[in-house]
Amino acid sequence: MNSFVSGPPASYHGSLSRPRVDLVYFNAGAGHRSATLALEAVLKQQGRPWDIRLVNLNEILAPTDIFRTLTGHGLEDIYNLILKKGWTLGTRQALPLMHGVIRLFHSSQVRLIEDFWRRDTPDLAVSLIPNFNRAMLQALRRITPRTPFVTILTDMADFPPHFWLEPQEQHVVCGTAKAAGQARAMGFREELIHPVSGMILRPSFYELPAWNRAAELTRLGLDPARPTGLVLFGGQGAPVMVDLVRRLQHASRPLQLILLCGHNDKLAARLRTLPTRIPVRVEGFTTEVPRFMAISDFMIGKPGPGSISEAMAMKLPVIVERNAWTMPQERYNCDWLLEREAGLVLKNFREIGPAVERLLEPGMLARLRAGASAIDNQAVFEIAALLERLLPA
Repeated sequence: MNSFVSGPPASYHGSLSRPRVDLVYFNAGAGHRSATLALEAVLKQQGRPWDIRLVNLNEILAPTDIFRTLTGHGLEDIYNLILKKGWTLGTRQALPLMHGVIRLFHSSQVRLIEDFWRRDTPDLAVSLIPNFNRAMLQALRRITPRTPFVTILTDMADFPPHFWLEPQEQHVVCGTAKAAGQARAMGFREELIHPVSGMILRPSFYELPAWNRAAELTRLGLDPARPTGLVLFGGQGAPVMVDLVRRLQHASRPLQLILLCGHNDKLAARLRTLPTRIPVRVEGFTTEVPRFMAISDFMIGKPGPGSISEAMAMKLPVIVERNAWTMPQERYNCDWLLEREAGLVLKNFREIGPAVERLLEPGMLARLRAGASAIDNQAVFEIAALLERLLPA
């Protein structure tokens, strides 16, 4: 079996005559893969009688990755390094360059995808990635006019041009009214636009035990009587977490922090050696993010669609920043957060001290928690039902 495919081998599809559903993802950032795995998990939990195949498009397109040829590191690896190091300044200006490279290799990309899908054509093709939806649809249509093609935006809005939405005949799944409006403005027919109630969340966010907050905080060596801030910057953490801890040492109100560093062991080690005046708990990689959110009062992090959506599911107000370092496709997320009165948006995390003071003022935390609690995100289940309707009879 090819390394870029998970699931049953090609012969399995034909032998059982079950519909094949391809979920296309890549590992540039954790969000696309996380959403793909969450959708796959729900489809399997629901007992859908489909053969679900996960397809890593990055591996299919590896021969066209000029960055790997020039540097020895693929574009996916470079992107993840940028996120880990926080080198995101200028990413907006770099997008046209990346899109230019994609256009340069467009014909080759279409051919590679066509070769892959011609060997085993799916009954439904679902993309959870941006930038390559035009190439995927063209490749698919060279093989068959029958297979529906669906793009699920795992961002709260498109960042045109040529990011998520392309002016072509395909289905799009939009988790916000903003994204659905962008699809309409591009000329998508209404029957091809499928609004859902948010971003895809893992099933674990819908299957929550009743944690004893006081007991859990005590077990972590923290004080149940203190307001608790969760600091979370994705699976690789972020260097800014060190500065956040230092700035919050001077808070006039009682405060304590839980710091989730993901796979960044060096960051975790550095945070553990910082002198602190407030209680701090440092954790490395964990699969128990819902538990840490459940015992926290607010979250500090980046405005990623996944982390914000997870926090909203846990009724957890968030503090984020939006400035030139913010990834361009994530800037609208801050507007979305403010519109729902579910968090605070800072120009720079240098303002984190006063922001936390404001958050902990009487009534403010309760108001923001009410805003978060008003959001009922059932998107992953809505998408599962939609895919069933789109599968050809």
